[in-house]
Amino acid sequence: MIGDRWGVSDSETLLHYPCDDFVVSPALQAWRGVRVEAPAAAVWPWLAQVRVAPYSYDWIDNLGRRSPQQLLGLADPRVGEAFTTAGGRKRGRILSVDPGKQLTGTIMSAVMSYVLVPEERSATRLLMKVVMQTKRWTALGLSIGDLVMARRQLLNLKQLAEHHQHPNTDRR
Repeated sequence: MIGDRWGVSDSETLLHYPCDDFVVSPALQAWRGVRVEAPAAAVWPWLAQVRVAPYSYDWIDNLGRRSPQQLLGLADPRVGEAFTTAGGRKRGRILSVDPGKQLTGTIMSAVMSYVLVPEERSATRLLMKVVMQTKRWTALGLSIGDLVMARRQLLNLKQLAEHHQHPNTDRR
């Protein structure tokens, strides 16, 4: 399907993601991924912070409010909490979490998992999979739209984690 992959290898699309446990026979499956030049421990707090802001195109999905550019010191996410906040309103719900490793939530009938895979030299693969049961033509449109928004989100999280690897010694 057009727009179903960005930044992932074939082997990464074959992995089992936690979202696969929540949607049987999805019409939409989309994978996104980015290499972050920071250890998973530095990426996780930014990923967990999607609970307070979308980190995508703020002018679209956050009514112009800028996603925080500093860590807020949040506790680890918990199942049942709001998945994200957009436009000042809590959205979705967290379905599964393994702190430091994965965050899975649902929003707008889609289920998505973010997975951190440590790599050599203190780098991390930040992978995302979105699944949804919907009509095929709807899935095509959603896949392309998600590609644009998720790509921006992952690149923003990458930049923040790389820049702020050492919270006590901000390099700015």
